[in-house]
Order: sequence, then structure tokens, then C-alpha cells
Amino acid sequence: MTALHLLWHDAHLVAVYKPPGWLVHRTGLDAGETRFVVQTLRDQLGQHVYPVHRLDKGTCGVLVMALHPQAAHALAQAFEHHKVRKRYLALVRGWAPALAEVDHALRPDDAPPDTAAQPAHTRLQRLTRLELPMASDARFASTRASLVLAEPTTGRRHQIRRHLKHLAHPILGDATHGKGPLNRWWAAHLGRQRLWLHAWSLELPHPVSGEPLQLHSGLDLGAAAPAMPEPEGLDDWHMLLGSQPWMPT
Repeated sequence: MTALHLLWHDAHLVAVYKPPGWLVHRTGLDAGETRFVVQTLRDQLGQHVYPVHRLDKGTCGVLVMALHPQAAHALAQAFEHHKVRKRYLALVRGWAPALAEVDHALRPDDAPPDTAAQPAHTRLQRLTRLELPMASDARFASTRASLVLAEPTTGRRHQIRRHLKHLAHPILGDATHGKGPLNRWWAAHLGRQRLWLHAWSLELPHPVSGEPLQLHSGLDLGAAAPAMPEPEGLDDWHMLLGSQPWMPT
């Protein structure tokens, strides 16, 4: 069994690094998948775990589970009442704006067309950008991309992915909200076929003490890739950050 990398573990909660391609729990929507965080973590720790939020299958990074019902309730309340600060990194098409506030309501993906859209808000900051002297599209002589910091203040499904698409800067590798030819070009250029979205950090109150708890995936934007083996997917991000001609924002 592949052991998950633990970022925090006490008697009340556990935070793990979720690799890309893993589901948080079993679902009939992806019956062929065999890698599930909940089941793996339960076996790894030898106890029941309680999911309190989720990450998409393709997203890697920080994921929190409660270890007893009272902690699960407290953590769920923290997420519901916007007491959790979530920060994500995304590689997106083109040169994203230096700063942006996206206040764009979203209807659930699988909801009927007459379902009311729910309020959704994301803060975005471009961290760096690049321009490659190669054409991914015959209309342009070069190919541009940006590294973006995204902070969703609400928790709608696929919110970051859909808000970046709304700005015409979809996340590279996003098969649902992006562009297939561009995704394939970047997969060939980087040697990786994946969704370039990373749950970088979570800040939340501890479910028992209430003390601020800062959880980080381990990805250091300013550091070279470590010599030791890294969790699956984190090496992709270090490769991306170290191999491309990034420009000042």
C-alpha cells in the first residue's frame, strides 16, 4: 500500500499531501479508480477518518481530515463560516491580470438549467509569467502562461477552475474547462499530462484548542528541488518552477 505523506497529525485531525490522480473517497462517477485518500489513510492510521473538505481528482496538495466526530463538526463549521484561508497555485493560459477579484455566481455543474446560481468569490494574484518563442496556436508566434495565486473565499465545486475560465485564463491541463489542443501542447512541452492546480496551504483554527493552524504542502517557490524523493506531483511543480524562463510579474 502506498503511504500518504502526513503534514500534521494529532489526536484530533490529520493533514496529508494528496497526490494528483487520487480521489478523496469512492464514487460511482469514477468506478475504475483504485486510489482513495479516505480508505488509504484509514488503513495507514488504523482508525476512522472524517473528510471535511475535498480536492478534485487532478489537484494535489493539502487535504485535512478529522479524527473524531466532534473535530469533524468543528472543522466543518470553520469551512462553512469562512474561517479557513485557502491558497492555491495555478498555471494558466496567457498573461493573467496582476490582481483580480472574481465575484461571479456559479450554478452546480450537474444542476438543472433553472437552478439558481450561488455566490462565488475568488481573489487572484499573478506571481510570475513566461513567454515561449514557440507557437501552440497558428494565430500567434509565441505561447504565454502565468503562475497565479488563487484564494477562494467561498467553496463552490470547481470554483477556481471556473473563475479562471470566466477570465479567459483557464488552468492548463483542465480537460473540462480548458482547451484540448493547448493542453496537449503543454503536456508535450513539459512532459507531464496533468491538471496544473495545487492546494498550496490552509490556515484554520484547531478544532479543539481554537489556535491558528498553518498547513503547507511543502512546495517552496524560491527554492531548488530537493535532492530527496518528493511526494508524487510535488516534483512536477518543482520541475515547472525550475525549468521555465519565468519573467518578473
